[in-house]
Amino acid sequence: MAVKAKFKCVSKKETAYSTEIEFEAVCADEIPENQRYHKWTPSGNVKIAVTNPDAIASFLVNKKYYLDFTPVDAANEKPSV
Repeated sequence: MAVKAKFKCVSKKETAYSTEIEFEAVCADEIPENQRYHKWTPSGNVKIAVTNPDAIASFLVNKKYYLDFTPVDAANEKPSV
C-alpha cells in the first residue's frame, strides 16, 4: 500500500558536504486539506542530505510538499553484480 503525506519544509542548512533539508508534518490550520492530513499524521519530521544543486533549489522553506511512500519491490532490492 502506498501512503501519501503532506509536509512543510522548515529549514535548509548547508554543511561541509551537502545541504540538510528538514520537513515537518502539516498542522491542522484553516486549510481543509491540511486538517485531513493532520488527522492521520499529526506529527513527524523528515531530514534529508542533498547534494544535487537542482534538487536543493527546488525545496523552499515554508513551502508544503507531498511525500509519497511506496513500497520497493523485491526485484529492486537485489544487489547488482
